Amino acid sequence: MLSREEVRQLFAALSPGPNRLIAHLLYGSGLRLSEALRLRVKELDVGTSRLHVRDGKGSTDRTTVLPERLHGPLRRHLKTVKAQHEADCADGVGGVYLPDALAEKYPNAATEWRWQYVFPSTTLSEDPRSGAVRRHHRSDSAVQRAVKKAANAADIEKRATCHTLRHSFATHLLQDGTDVRTTMQYVHVLEQSGADVMSPLDTLPEDPT
Repeated sequence: MLSREEVRQLFAALSPGPNRLIAHLLYGSGLRLSEALRLRVKELDVGTSRLHVRDGKGSTDRTTVLPERLHGPLRRHLKTVKAQHEADCADGVGGVYLPDALAEKYPNAATEWRWQYVFPSTTLSEDPRSGAVRRHHRSDSAVQRAVKKAANAADIEKRATCHTLRHSFATHLLQDGTDVRTTMQYVHVLEQSGADVMSPLDTLPEDPT
């Protein structure tokens, strides 16, 4: 687990861009790396500072906090992603992967903006399941390399990985007295009706964005 100061130092060493924004979500929302990469546009609720994780570990859904500090950066990021999506659609490659059940239920959803990945790949690739050329989500290895590089640059001696950021989120919430639930050694933010949960990202000494 990293201290708040170590998290701040790691973020300061991360280069601006999607990898940095993903790292902020791992710590700020407690996401697994796979969950952050599979996020769809419709699962971000900036208005209520909530983020909805669909089909997470164990095929479960949950809601967690969306840091206020990421509202602006996410809006700017999505503006760029949307422009790219529109260009892909114009080129006939604007579809995104959907599970079979969803594809059958919503036949036009694959090209709709709200179903697109928040963090799409920088390149097009052929989907081995269908043979369709489309833009998949960003690779996990790119984010992992970025976090490792930043940890080395910040001279952090502890193990600092994407999973460490998620674990630090849970620990710092507990330290702040937030109501949380421990399941299978992982900690999730509970939906608390009428209660405000402040992301640990919003309490760091300096704005990391």
